[in-house]
Amino acid sequence: MAFPQDILTRAATIRLVTFDVDGVLTDGKLHYTSAGEEIKSFHARDGAAIKLLVASGIHVALISGRSSPAVSRRANELGIRHVYQNAGDKLAALADLSGKTGVEAAGTAHVGDDLPDLPLFGAVGLAIAVADAQSAVRSAADYVTRTPGGEGAAGEICTLVLTAQDKWPHV
Repeated sequence: MAFPQDILTRAATIRLVTFDVDGVLTDGKLHYTSAGEEIKSFHARDGAAIKLLVASGIHVALISGRSSPAVSRRANELGIRHVYQNAGDKLAALADLSGKTGVEAAGTAHVGDDLPDLPLFGAVGLAIAVADAQSAVRSAADYVTRTPGGEGAAGEICTLVLTAQDKWPHV
């Protein structure tokens, strides 16, 4: 997959990738069982790529405005150590992450799809919107994926970062 050179240059300095969950790692639809339990659907290819990103030494975090046991389980499966759920203030989560990882905002990429992601877009070094993000989010992004959220967009971002750092496909 070919990426714009200016985006590759910026992605070469990324040491932390943060992902929103609903609409980025999932298709954004909320499904409930008759018992009221929430069900989320994650794309397997996104998971494989995130594992490669983690294995390469890039910090990965999830920052979601909602909370779900499925998110905790998926993060555990993928080796994602930093998970922020019910994050009403995503900038506060980013500041906490910076303290825990030693990575400043300029060395961070955030992947989002909706209006609550916009404050992070103004703070990070690389702002990324999924293809089906809100129009205001796409307009504010440095890069818009070709792939919609929940359908491989996270894998595309992992490929971008690993390619920019000459770690793809030989992690």
